[in-house]
Amino acid sequence: MAKRGTRTRVVYICDNVVPHERRPGDVALTRYAFGPADGFIVQSAAVERDLLAYFPNAKYVLVPHPVYHGFGTALPVDEARRDLGITAKNVLLFFGYIRKYKGLSVLLEALALVKPRLDVHLLVVGEFYDAEQPYRDAIRKLGLEGSVTVKGDYAPNEEVRRYFSAADAVVLPYLSATQSGIAQIAFNFDLPVIAAAVGGLAEVVHDGETGILVPPGNAQQLAEGIVRFFTATDRGALRARVRAEKSRYSWEALVTALESFAAPREQ
Repeated sequence: MAKRGTRTRVVYICDNVVPHERRPGDVALTRYAFGPADGFIVQSAAVERDLLAYFPNAKYVLVPHPVYHGFGTALPVDEARRDLGITAKNVLLFFGYIRKYKGLSVLLEALALVKPRLDVHLLVVGEFYDAEQPYRDAIRKLGLEGSVTVKGDYAPNEEVRRYFSAADAVVLPYLSATQSGIAQIAFNFDLPVIAAAVGGLAEVVHDGETGILVPPGNAQQLAEGIVRFFTATDRGALRARVRAEKSRYSWEALVTALESFAAPREQ
């Protein structure tokens, strides 16, 4: 409707092309919605492949998800942990909407394997889009009550920096993924990322350089990745590489891509 009788251009910025958790009609609705588009911005090679699978002739630009800068500067780690009541030596953060495909259940199993080897605490921050009680039950069953803090509500922007400042690393144990804005929040705070090697996550997290990559859906290997991060990596060097890497993910690149679709049409 926006295009009808006007010179308006329609451009989609695609985090993903179809939902992670498919429902009947998703593909048909995607085809219907994308049909009139003049162009697309895709944020990972995984999204690029999905777009071309449905629209082989689509005009698009691949621009990685920019780093978020709107959450303020980091707090001193001791202050952030004190505010959150965390006393453990090593702290991990799981941040964002809690949905099955994000693999929190795998992370809890991995934490139970790590706990006898490391003094580690997991901070879980995000709204539950799945039923909350099964996760609470798993925490109790695995004996993790004292090792996990759950903040199951929406995190206001002004509180985000406290959670990231308290952590040594962000964990993205996704079972499937196209890309994740959470990694770009982590990079804003110079935090390495421990991630499952799925979709676009492996395009952003470089094993041994800006974080640790592990196979998806495997609690044992995720546990080994966490132990490796805390015992066998130079965490200062990882943070330095994150600071250097994040300059690649600029908002200017996204703006340039958007403007490219506003150029005059060829006659």
